[in-house]
Amino acid sequence: MGSLPHVVEDCFGLLKLYSDGSISRNPEVPCPTPLLDDDSVLYKDLLFDANRNLHLRLYKPSSSTSLEKLPILFYFHGGGFCFGSRTFPHFHNLCVRLTTAFNTLVVAPDHRLAPEHRLPAASDDACLALKWLQGQAAMHGKNVEDVDTWLTGVDFDRVFVLGDSSGGNMAHHLAVKLKAGSMELAPVRVRGYVLVAPFFGGSVRTKSELEQPCEAFWNLEMYDRFWRLSIPVGSTLDDPLVNPFGPCSQNLAEVPLDPILVVVGGGEILRDRLEDYATRLKQLGKKVEFVEVEGQQHGFFTDHPFSDVAEKVIQRIRDFILDNSN
Repeated sequence: MGSLPHVVEDCFGLLKLYSDGSISRNPEVPCPTPLLDDDSVLYKDLLFDANRNLHLRLYKPSSSTSLEKLPILFYFHGGGFCFGSRTFPHFHNLCVRLTTAFNTLVVAPDHRLAPEHRLPAASDDACLALKWLQGQAAMHGKNVEDVDTWLTGVDFDRVFVLGDSSGGNMAHHLAVKLKAGSMELAPVRVRGYVLVAPFFGGSVRTKSELEQPCEAFWNLEMYDRFWRLSIPVGSTLDDPLVNPFGPCSQNLAEVPLDPILVVVGGGEILRDRLEDYATRLKQLGKKVEFVEVEGQQHGFFTDHPFSDVAEKVIQRIRDFILDNSN
């Protein structure tokens, strides 16, 4: 009689991968953050891909009598590709903040989670969400019942993508796939990408990864565990899905990219890796801004979207949006 399956990966007791490939999840992921539900923003959920049962949440300012010419901001949440949903309070609260700060329509899609659905599933789903918007835009003005009324009059020509942590990784891969001008999404036009502490990795450790392998909560071993759970079986930290400048990654010199803003906390384990990412893109002639927020650790923007520090980041993002709206 064979031995019983044993746990080979355990994420906080909430997600366990067993030796036989089976997976168990705690359906209740604890989140101490209270849900913000005031009168400043209206929101609703929609199904954007029936085949994968994927939903998104739309947010709009409640003070707007018309969405005429409001830009659109996609928000892709973090969670190491293994956790997260538009319904998580801290992601929801950030979307509320982004909606009011930029007076924009925010689109917050879910994606399939690893290890049940390993990469590139999450990035594929991110692309599907933008394709959903393209479908809405194509039917705009044709009096088609499938067009959501909240998208009436928005500016499909001014779309921005903001990704946080693993969502920032997804935003990078969207930028590379869609290229400058995002012609395959016409009439939708992505104008720029904001990568907040994008989750990248690599087999060669950076100085900050070696010298500061622990933050108040996160540590390098946790990051490695998320990679083991999310990348294709048999792959490594130099997989192009993990390392944009790895030995097997696409040569980005040949890829025209829309503007990118990279934001990272100065106290993050990934700080040096992300500065190197931005520096290399600049050396390739890409339009990239790098913002380091002194002393902050991973998750500072998502966990505290109404803080003074977050307000400074929001101002930089606002400037980025204004600079790239034409």
